[in-house]
Amino acid sequence: MNSKYFPLFTIVFILCALEFLQSGMLAFASAPIRGEIEASPEEYSLVAALYACLAVVVIAKLHWITERFGWRKQVLSSLALFVTGAALCSVSSTLTEFTVGRLVMCLGGASFMTTSRVLINLIPPGPARFTGIKVFATGLAAGTAAAPFVASFAVAHDHWQAIFWILIGLSMIAAALAIFNLPKTPPEKEKLTRSSPWTILTLATASFFILYILQKSYYDFYANAEIMVIFALLGIFALYSFFRLEHRKSSPLIKIGRLNSSRYIYGVAMFSFCYIVLGANNYVLPSFLQTGLGFSWETIGHFQAIGLTSTILTWLIMMRLLPKYPSPKKYFMVGFASLAAYGWMLMSVTPSANMWKDILPALALNGCFIMLVLATTAMQTFRDVAHEEELFTHAQQVKNMLGQIAMAIGTSIATIFLQYRSTVHYGNINVNLVPGNPTYESQTATLSSILALEPSISSSTGAALLLQSQEVSRQATLLAGIDYFWAIILIAAAFFCLLALQKVFR
Repeated sequence: MNSKYFPLFTIVFILCALEFLQSGMLAFASAPIRGEIEASPEEYSLVAALYACLAVVVIAKLHWITERFGWRKQVLSSLALFVTGAALCSVSSTLTEFTVGRLVMCLGGASFMTTSRVLINLIPPGPARFTGIKVFATGLAAGTAAAPFVASFAVAHDHWQAIFWILIGLSMIAAALAIFNLPKTPPEKEKLTRSSPWTILTLATASFFILYILQKSYYDFYANAEIMVIFALLGIFALYSFFRLEHRKSSPLIKIGRLNSSRYIYGVAMFSFCYIVLGANNYVLPSFLQTGLGFSWETIGHFQAIGLTSTILTWLIMMRLLPKYPSPKKYFMVGFASLAAYGWMLMSVTPSANMWKDILPALALNGCFIMLVLATTAMQTFRDVAHEEELFTHAQQVKNMLGQIAMAIGTSIATIFLQYRSTVHYGNINVNLVPGNPTYESQTATLSSILALEPSISSSTGAALLLQSQEVSRQATLLAGIDYFWAIILIAAAFFCLLALQKVFR
């Protein structure tokens, strides 16, 4: 590694790792954090929706801010806000305090991924810049892999606040390096980007409508489907209006018109699909493993971390192969084959599944998919815009803005799908749990006789009925998860075929 750029590489690594570390930890540790701040699942998910909504606006303003204040002030102010928000979250005891902390964190941290990637362009074209890209991808892999392990370790030791202490510590290291190693003054430009309050209001309205409706869909989709679809369409129209207004401006906030190339559009579509899958998997996996298969929360965290180290190993292998075999098609196809295999392995599990033999290989394949497809897409999407810093920054901004929305879409799709399939399976199983069914009455009698031996149980028959109801719910969740992984297999197979035939990424 070039020692001249080592401080910059470290800043890039930390900023990228922070993005995936904080989102992964707070998603994985949502249940214990909810308990500490006395928030319901719906209230906690609303905080996540507000964070994503604000993140879209913050990312859109990144280049505008950097043009006026320069990289050092932008990075330092972002880190200062992020640290302040993390500190507020760590001492919060109510939902309101936690929400304020998360929104302050968003003001600083929402742009970390975009910033870390664009900072690499401060390095002149050559081997050192490619090293910077490798460092960026390594930060992504490290943050993704570390998140479940760190979160489960912190909560298991009754220190959920340590999640935020770790983020603060890493941020302080990045800030110390940024003081001495980032440009002090903004680049000289004849014409600065303009930002209209109405444009920002349109973007904020669009993102809020879309993300709020997605969040509400977790709980109210079947009761208010028509109303929610109407408001979602209004949000999509507002988002379209934002991009349309930017396209027509002579000096836009984001140069949408110059991003109108097949390579970029296909790349952003691929990124958005991957984020949808990530959002869906992040929701389904813990529920499937904990409720469906009965593994403890801490065990799931440790094994997810071990499995996701495959992202790092996959990237190390890719770094060796890319100089000799740069054609992207093979990496895409292997990535989607890994996703299909991940779905197949989890679709085939039984209630007696072993974490080491049956689950861990699937988690590793999921990590392979993440790195193979995301890294390859990143290297292909921005080839036509990498020559111009401003255009490249705008391209990164659009990709990451849509990524925030795509992750929320993935979570919503997975939630609604599991709710629907769980209800169907619960009804199919529960139809046999009626008086007069010999098997049901035999099981109830057996359980009652066993539970009657426990002096703490007042009604052994009631406890037996409750246990059977819980078992039906567990089996319904397990079967719904299997249905989800069947869908993943079909989707992965479809994309495998499409990418084999496509001619944009060669």
